[in-house]
Amino acid sequence: MNPKSHLEFVGVDLHSGWEMPPGYPPGFYQKVLASDLDEVNKCGSRTRILKIEPGAFSTEPFVHDHWEEVYLFQGDLIVGNDANGQGGQTSQAFTYACRPPGVHHGPFGSKDGCLLYETHYYETSGKK
Repeated sequence: MNPKSHLEFVGVDLHSGWEMPPGYPPGFYQKVLASDLDEVNKCGSRTRILKIEPGAFSTEPFVHDHWEEVYLFQGDLIVGNDANGQGGQTSQAFTYACRPPGVHHGPFGSKDGCLLYETHYYETSGKK
């Protein structure tokens, strides 16, 4: 993957250009802002906006081998729903989560839709 480019306050179109992230259910879309995340060599980082459409939900927890920081900046996010999208705990904008590698999280859904600002990265503190 190529290194990240220098970007200086470029416009972000929230109305078009969304793509479905690999392995996600319908109603989940991402807009990658910058990335050099290399999941094979376990290095780099990615910054994206994740959109969950109203009524969309996942049915399985997520787990990955990198850090993840998430800021809910619009709408509602449901964490821990069942396989039918019911139950779980609802958070509203403006809330934040920081997850270390290996933590199971989700499933996720949204009643009215939401936008999440996410940063994914491999260990950067110098620990091996």
